[in-house]
Amino acid sequence: MTMREDRQEGGESSPRSTNVSAAQVARYLKGISFPANRGEVVATAKSNGAPENVMRFMNNITDKTYSRPTEVEQEFGKIK
Repeated sequence: MTMREDRQEGGESSPRSTNVSAAQVARYLKGISFPANRGEVVATAKSNGAPENVMRFMNNITDKTYSRPTEVEQEFGKIK
């Protein structure tokens, strides 16, 4: 089920049903300086125009300091 289908049925979308790829995550983190905390990751994605599904993912990553982009991508593997 896609996120759009989930919405049409009136269900809640979970971070697991957002159809976000690791490539999308990386795309919306362009320009961020590491180390970066969760708030900085979220703010960067938002300022880069990340769509709702990517923002939902970003808002659900672990609240910690990330030393490099691959650590954020590892969160993708945990949430996906």
